Amino acid sequence: QVQLVESGGGLVQPGGSLTLSCAASGSILSIGTMGWYRQAPGKQRELVSVATTGGSTNYADPVKGRFTISRDNAKGTVFLQMNSLKPEDTAVYYCNADILARLESEWRGYWGQGTQVTVSS
Repeated sequence: QVQLVESGGGLVQPGGSLTLSCAASGSILSIGTMGWYRQAPGKQRELVSVATTGGSTNYADPVKGRFTISRDNAKGTVFLQMNSLKPEDTAVYYCNADILARLESEWRGYWGQGTQVTVSS
């Protein structure tokens, strides 16, 4: 069984910083692209940032220059450093990873349970 577990969310004032972490665990053969998505109340889930195993990264326009994604391939972890946070960054943030699990023949996308980030004074 494969799991993605996020941590690091919370309440922060505008202009503040938070770092989200996500760790993959279970019967895993290989991990591909890992990334972060978010979903604000009443809105669809949207891409925030992704990182490939080779180190290529991609960011949504609203977070460019403020958020930084990184990963530790050996540990199966991905991080999202969020700086200069704005109220519009308030959302549930979800970790996502493409994983080839043991006993499976295909890569699948897995999601974490989500962590709340609230930016408010």
